[in-house]
Amino acid sequence: MDGIDDENIFLLDDELHSDTDTDISSNYLDYSSDDSCSELSSDEDLSSARIFTEIDVKNPPVPCPRFKFSGIPSVHVQFADTSDVLQFYETFIDFSLMSKIVEETNKYAKQCIQSSVARQFSKSKFWVETTVEELHVFFALNILQGIVKKPGIDHYWSKRYSTNTPFFSKIMSHRRFCLLQRYLHFSDNAAFDPQNHKCPRLVKVWPVLKHLNEKFSETVTPERDVTIDESLMLFKGRLGWKQFIPLKRARFGVKCFMLCESISGYVWSIIIYTGKDTILKPEYSKLCFSSQIVLTMMGPLLHKGYCLTIDNYYSSPELADKLVSCRTDVYGTLNLKRKEVPKEMQEKKLKKGEIIAFQRGKVTVMKWMDKKKVSLLSTIHNTEMEQIQVRSEMKEKPKIVMDYNNTMGGGNIGSYNEIKVSWIGIK
Repeated sequence: MDGIDDENIFLLDDELHSDTDTDISSNYLDYSSDDSCSELSSDEDLSSARIFTEIDVKNPPVPCPRFKFSGIPSVHVQFADTSDVLQFYETFIDFSLMSKIVEETNKYAKQCIQSSVARQFSKSKFWVETTVEELHVFFALNILQGIVKKPGIDHYWSKRYSTNTPFFSKIMSHRRFCLLQRYLHFSDNAAFDPQNHKCPRLVKVWPVLKHLNEKFSETVTPERDVTIDESLMLFKGRLGWKQFIPLKRARFGVKCFMLCESISGYVWSIIIYTGKDTILKPEYSKLCFSSQIVLTMMGPLLHKGYCLTIDNYYSSPELADKLVSCRTDVYGTLNLKRKEVPKEMQEKKLKKGEIIAFQRGKVTVMKWMDKKKVSLLSTIHNTEMEQIQVRSEMKEKPKIVMDYNNTMGGGNIGSYNEIKVSWIGIK
């Protein structure tokens, strides 16, 4: 799918402008199962809980406590030397994955060479089967090309004194690099069955994506605060679901959704957007696309007391209710055009520093006027304000804004260096 449709991206009108990096601690009580706001005892309770009522911001109610956290954050792999980057690389890109890539690359090269007539000066005549060790070197050179940037691949093997980078030619010849780049393959074309494959559009990279997602979740159990955000992997080739997002650094490419640990930016799970064929859990099919993304990615973490930070592309009262019923807290920016958001939130004009808020059960929605209007949703915050120092003066900001700025950064850390995937052949 080319371009952007209404469900793919919102141009945010609720932007947060943080003037401070101050760390704010959250001193909320644990929210036990016995007094869950999602568990209502009668139809009358349910009816009243579905209506937002305005909060007296001068005398706000106590914020709803967090759900009791039952997760056990930990790293499940022992590293002999945490300064050795290679250990981390080999944890995820392990021998089993590399062996699979070697097998499929050699198989694909053989198929291509046998099915075509090689020209007199064709590089294919010089093909020999690759190995795990050689592909590690090939991947390392691709990573290095993201650090040492040049206009094209040929420039890395240039012999001109002014542009020469001898490291590349010492490690691997230009011809060999081009051959590996041409025949690099991850899956068996002959074994592909479009009727039974879980995601036909991703068949070329499916073994790698599946392996990495399994490794990401097996290696780390995240801390309580997690975040979901989207990233754009630069891709300039032909692809039916390539996206154009002008606000992203890459602008053109493959959009993916990432579930990250807020404090570290560790990527715990990835979903690649492929239009209508995006892999989502069928039980959430009646919800909007963005809510399906959140609930699909959060699936293994639900009912454990996690707290999710999201932006206004995902957040809505409907999603918040669903997460609360799964003992999961959530907060973030809010699009005022979402269903069930009180009309007064959209219509009321505020002066700078003023705030208006409504509550329904455990879900609170509010609008605060800073330089621009900032609309927010939370299951653990009220309208409490905090004093912060900006340069030489003290200013007030809602606590939810401070917490959002501290936790939403996880997704940005996870996608800090956009991944260049244009060298991966979609053959």
